[in-house]
Amino acid sequence: MNQARAVESLDLEQIPSGRPVRLWLEIVHDSLGMPLAVPVVVLKGERPGPVFGITAAVHGNELNGLPVIHRLTERIDVAKVRGTIVTAAPINIPGFHNHERRFVDQRDLNGVFPGRVDGHASGVYAYRVIDRLVRHFDYLVDLHTASFGRENSLYVRADMRAEMSASMAHLARPQIILHNPPSDRTLRGAAAELGIPAITIEIGDPQVLQPRYIKPTLTGIRSMLAEVKMLPKRPVAPGRPPVLCKSSRWIYTDHGGLLEVFPQVADMVREGELIARQRDIFGDVVREYHAPHGGVIIGRSSNPVGQTGSRIAHLGRVVESLPRPGEEDEPEIAED
Repeated sequence: MNQARAVESLDLEQIPSGRPVRLWLEIVHDSLGMPLAVPVVVLKGERPGPVFGITAAVHGNELNGLPVIHRLTERIDVAKVRGTIVTAAPINIPGFHNHERRFVDQRDLNGVFPGRVDGHASGVYAYRVIDRLVRHFDYLVDLHTASFGRENSLYVRADMRAEMSASMAHLARPQIILHNPPSDRTLRGAAAELGIPAITIEIGDPQVLQPRYIKPTLTGIRSMLAEVKMLPKRPVAPGRPPVLCKSSRWIYTDHGGLLEVFPQVADMVREGELIARQRDIFGDVVREYHAPHGGVIIGRSSNPVGQTGSRIAHLGRVVESLPRPGEEDEPEIAED
């Protein structure tokens, strides 16, 4: 593949077609005046079509999306692409260097989109990511994982009232789909405000690479590309139907101590079921926690040490079907 070149904006009209193109997309500058640049790969086909964007590591320690992108760009024959595929990862360059979730100013980058043209460091960075990259997309898949001290299932956040987002969610082959309208300051929410169908795929755990989640995510993204006629369709073995959740909530401790969480991710629990036990530093049981309602464990704490108000489990409320395009609802929202 050709050497990467530095650019200050993504001008897809000037990108040559028929071969992969690597870019360093400059976003901001560090305190030495050196550019902080996001690695971008553009796969532009000879035939015109939509622009499909894939981003990962908006949180710097969320790594499972990187091999998904690497395998996708390695295996796609650009000659068969209709339109343009753009991958960008890691988005959060300082966080990636430091093995940290947050941006260099200790803000959560996925809580400040669409950012602002001036202001604090993360706000400007977020604004330029949207302006220089995301606004060019016709579709967006944003790849995440759990945060430090937590585990996630392979699940999708999507506004299931939006027809294209709902289709993308099912094609992603997740264990769980969570109906989650993007009324927030996430990258997905900023894309939706621009009219770009977007979903978030949560791929397991932070700061690790997990092939059992990477492979189905790659298959799912290829299926999305085929669905919008950017790649030829190919036979794919049907996966297990995802568990559907209309809403979710995190359950928190009301005491500090050593926490043991019993159900694993993607496990179903019953109302009243014991899901966690907490001990003080002497080993005495101080609390037991029960499921407030039946549902599925979307994510869970893996860090046994916590003070009052620590997370226990992310519990999804399971339904037979989710809202259809055009339907209104007011779901509970629980972001990682």
